[in-house]
Amino acid sequence: MPWSSPDGAWPLTRGQSYAPATSPSSHTAAATAGYAPASAPTTGGASPAQPYAWPAPGSWSGGAPPEAAAGRQPRGRRRRGVGAGVVVLLVLVALLAGLVLGALGARWLWPSTSSGSALPASSSTVSTSRAPESVAGIAAAALESTVFIEVFGGDTASSGSGMVLREDGYLVTNNHVIDAAADGGGTVAVTLADGTQLPAEIVGRTADYDLAVLKVDQDGLTPLPLADSDAVVVGDPVVAVGAPLGLEGTVTSGIISALNRPVQAGSSGEGASFINAIQTDAAINPGNSGGPLINTAGEVIGINTAIAQAGGQQTGSIGLGFSIPSNQVRRTAEQIIETGRATYPVIGVALDTRYQGEGVQVLQDDAGASTPAVTPGGPGDEAGIEPGDVITHFDGQPVTTPSELIVAVRSRAPGDTVVLTVQSDGGQEREVEVVLDEAGSD
Repeated sequence: MPWSSPDGAWPLTRGQSYAPATSPSSHTAAATAGYAPASAPTTGGASPAQPYAWPAPGSWSGGAPPEAAAGRQPRGRRRRGVGAGVVVLLVLVALLAGLVLGALGARWLWPSTSSGSALPASSSTVSTSRAPESVAGIAAAALESTVFIEVFGGDTASSGSGMVLREDGYLVTNNHVIDAAADGGGTVAVTLADGTQLPAEIVGRTADYDLAVLKVDQDGLTPLPLADSDAVVVGDPVVAVGAPLGLEGTVTSGIISALNRPVQAGSSGEGASFINAIQTDAAINPGNSGGPLINTAGEVIGINTAIAQAGGQQTGSIGLGFSIPSNQVRRTAEQIIETGRATYPVIGVALDTRYQGEGVQVLQDDAGASTPAVTPGGPGDEAGIEPGDVITHFDGQPVTTPSELIVAVRSRAPGDTVVLTVQSDGGQEREVEVVLDEAGSD
């Protein structure tokens, strides 16, 4: 990519020369012609080109001086005999002596460390090794296990990132990265860190968690370990690795900005992903999706999946990136590898998205709805939740929007028991225990 200056004057043309700086107009002649060489005195006085000239013979009034008329050696002849050539010679000698003494002084003040260089050279040994916990150390290990994913579906193509999950060729990425090639609609190509490009099979995927597992026919890969994302705290340093805008092997760094951030990615209807996300200020851009977010121990704490957009406009990173916690990645990836599909937990109630009051309200009237307000025989029904009830807390944490409640539920596993704080129509508040059921993910 050629660089240019703000005014467009760069780059310079090879061989172009610069005109010397022009002096003020009063000195133009001297700057152009230089100083005229010393010459013998001439009749008529000093020439303007000479800084000084001796008086010409015969310039005294009354003719020749008395000494010449008497035939004696004129007084002052010896002084006039010191010609301009002797003066120039003396000046040159003085200049030469100054240069020699100046050079000797410079060598004494700044002794040269090498005979062929005018600048001192570093005496330290160059090393590219870095501490494993440094950003460079983390990147060196993570880049080997991060892959570049290209998807070709019909007349469209897209790209994203992924990471090695197991040494026998299993990889994990986002569902939205490979969605265009799902159900036989296209192909997926994976480029490994060494440049090897391989076709990939989609083992399984889930739009609910925005995760997908791929398989390539390659053994001996280096997997990245999954950390316990429940041990992450705000302020922890992290490194994001991926291929933003197709730029493979890109590394950015930052910190954990927030935890348990409810994020709804994708459309608001079918195919929407609800993520109890880790928020980071590490730069994440389109194409980073599916790449790992790594702690200082070199372990994956999340899979990068979404970024906030200012004003709803498609932009680059504004310091608000979101990752799927590694505990969720582990649970879902293991399900997909074992069964080819994933499940997610449910409480068996439908929520009213039009409700504006405190908490989250269960539908009062499910007429025309695709699902009943309270699923008969479901977890909510068995816990005593009724249509129109308002859920204000989930395991002691307040919930204010349907997305927050859905994300909180999906951060758990089927079979877990959770406590909901519920208000009935009369305003009476109670706590109920709900054993989460499971539903199959598309």
